[in-house]
Amino acid sequence: MTAPAAPPARRLGIAPGLALCLSVALACTWLRDATGIAALNPVVLALLLGIALGAGLGRPAPLRPGIAFAAKPFLRAAIVLLGLQVTLGELAGLGAAALVLAVVVVAVTLPCTIWLGRRLGVDPALSQLIGAGTAICGASAIVAANQVARGRDEDVAYALAVITLCGTAALLAFPLLGEVLGLSARAYGLWAGAAIHEVVQAVGAAAAGGPEASQSGTIMKLARVVLLAPAVLALGLLAARAASRPSARVPVPWFAFGFLGLVLGGSSGLLPPVAAEASRQVVPVMLAASVAALGLSTDPRELRRRGMRPLLLGALSTVLIATLALAGIALAG
Repeated sequence: MTAPAAPPARRLGIAPGLALCLSVALACTWLRDATGIAALNPVVLALLLGIALGAGLGRPAPLRPGIAFAAKPFLRAAIVLLGLQVTLGELAGLGAAALVLAVVVVAVTLPCTIWLGRRLGVDPALSQLIGAGTAICGASAIVAANQVARGRDEDVAYALAVITLCGTAALLAFPLLGEVLGLSARAYGLWAGAAIHEVVQAVGAAAAGGPEASQSGTIMKLARVVLLAPAVLALGLLAARAASRPSARVPVPWFAFGFLGLVLGGSSGLLPPVAAEASRQVVPVMLAASVAALGLSTDPRELRRRGMRPLLLGALSTVLIATLALAGIALAG
């Protein structure tokens, strides 16, 4: 039996808040495109503008249903569509050693960050979000992981700020470090793709090493993106183990299976190439709209109360993944 369609009144109730979030996303995307500054990530800009609007306007009742829709169902749809941007053929071109390295950096960085967060006294949900953002793919991983980590909106906002700051520092430092270390173009690209957080940051850093570095870095980063679904599933299992009651409801990240389904669909040729190209245009706007909704729901005072420990956690996690990736590349030759 198919689920009944949403009543027209409910769809109209969603429209004002969703329109506001999409307007913020489109404005931030336009600003990045108009300036040509790739570092102006529309997702981060949407978060900042959302927080500013929320502080100034609050959340009027007519906007709340649409904001809630953008923060969850709309976000999950964006993550599913992200699967169109990766194919198994591209990943196979990296070689077995590089693929193993991608798995290792994610499999080690995520739990180690959670462990470090516990030692530093950082809230577990916030530690999971910082770990996911560092280990996998920045903002996309943070908002996806929060579907099972169930952190507060302030946790998401803080994690996004930490990952943006640490990823930007890596973007600036990696080209200099690559020269000092004497890495080949391919090795440098793999290092950038395996260690830097956001896709745009990793690709930008890899491009500084030339065409070969750019190609290897981009595909290595996509290999980490594919691991988003298994990582979210693992965090869901962690939530199940941490549940205090046997009957506690544990979230099942069904969107992760949708993500994997589109990876397989795109890889098999069942889906036309135009679908992947369309997703590259649509998904960033959808993610920015979802993060704008989170910003509208964020209390800046709560961000200040988090203190500096989560920032220290992000810095330590960044050093960890960079060191681990470099060691893996050295061992693989």
